[in-house]
Amino acid sequence: MTESRAISAAFGGVDLHLDIRGSGVRAGLMGALRDAVRTGRLAPGTRLPSSRTLAADLGVARNTVADAYAELVAEGWLTARQGSGTRVAPRAAAAPARRPASAGALPWQRGRPRPGRPLHTLHPGTPDLASFPRSDWLKAARRALADAPHEAFGYGDPRGRPELRAALAEYLARSRGVHAEPDRIVVCSGFAQALMLLATALRGRRVRDVAVEAYGLDVHWGALTAAGLRTPALPLDGHGTRVEALTAGGGPRPGAVLITPAHQFPLGGALAPERRSALVDWARTSGGLVLEDDYDGEFRYDRQPVGALQSLDPERVVYLGTASKSLAPGLRLGWMVPPRHLLDEVLAAKGDIEWATSALDQLTLAEFLSSGAYDRHVRGMRLRYRRRRDQLVAALAERAPGVRVTGIAAGLHAVLTLPPGSERAVLRAAALQGLALQGLDAFRHPDTPPGRDALVVGYATPTDSAWPGALDALCRVLP
Repeated sequence: MTESRAISAAFGGVDLHLDIRGSGVRAGLMGALRDAVRTGRLAPGTRLPSSRTLAADLGVARNTVADAYAELVAEGWLTARQGSGTRVAPRAAAAPARRPASAGALPWQRGRPRPGRPLHTLHPGTPDLASFPRSDWLKAARRALADAPHEAFGYGDPRGRPELRAALAEYLARSRGVHAEPDRIVVCSGFAQALMLLATALRGRRVRDVAVEAYGLDVHWGALTAAGLRTPALPLDGHGTRVEALTAGGGPRPGAVLITPAHQFPLGGALAPERRSALVDWARTSGGLVLEDDYDGEFRYDRQPVGALQSLDPERVVYLGTASKSLAPGLRLGWMVPPRHLLDEVLAAKGDIEWATSALDQLTLAEFLSSGAYDRHVRGMRLRYRRRRDQLVAALAERAPGVRVTGIAAGLHAVLTLPPGSERAVLRAAALQGLALQGLDAFRHPDTPPGRDALVVGYATPTDSAWPGALDALCRVLP
């Protein structure tokens, strides 16, 4: 007997017709639900009716529906969590367009590449976004809004809100050793805007070359290149950037250097003390500028804090920081502390008014800093990230003892050295496991010859619930 029943129960708030065929209600229901998911009529994430509700609509026993749900969960079509109900699995919409009901596991459960978004992401550079301090941020926003002067809602000072600049001056001096008065701090919409403003100012000074580290972020090199600047690469070794290359004969003489001295990205080391001094000496004698990217200076574990390079010479070093690692990149809040002789040119590049950063977000961050909530959040995240770092090291020691881990004394990522010639194979294996990874070669400057095979693993990105699965997937793909 073939039966077709219209279900009046709400699937994601709407009624859905299920064509239940065959003599068995349970098998027919499972086939109808598979077909609805496969064709997209039930979208990923849609919440299904409870087994009691659907059983009443169908006029069958509740156990029949509960058993059908359980088997579809086991096959991967549905998910079930306590308190969240039964939902269509996030990946189920990517199932083949035509697939027999008895075919068993979904394609990614048979070892084939997963379509769509990965199951786990271990990219570096992003904090645990699920740990954003929502309630404390909301409290700070309410206090900031209640206390905000009327003029805060007008066209603002291009340097940023004075409340935030005052809070940053106190915080940066206390935590990073930065020499900064509020009137020389410039609030920016993240690091990218700060770098573009500096590139414009440097072009105005007829600078043509900004040296960068041999390994770093291509978006930074791209921003400088888009501004008409060249980016010669400085080599790296175990002591950090080899700053003596700045004065080596035969090459271009850069007018500025972009560097990550406290925690080199992505290799992870700190610039050796003698090289810090040599870099500042180069800037003094050549009239050049050092652009210090202090992207994750708050997070250190097995070493004493490395203070800001800017403290050695505030008139030759531009200090750059953001809330992207400590809070969230979506806030688009960053800051720079330029030398006084560069401040007017930076402000001229920015314009007469603040156009990129919300005044309310600035006031909220100012309150967040002044109240101590920022320090408390950073301390809590430092402990959490350290635990993850330790779990990563322990898991690798047990399951991949041949993989050497470096760059773990600070920051939110680690470098895993692989056997020569294996980086691409490991990345392919990770993709098959639904694991998003980045190899060290992805961060290599185009002018730098290929180096060692390695992975750059960000251990901050997964949520607490996803971290064990991500760590297990990583260990499975390592040699």
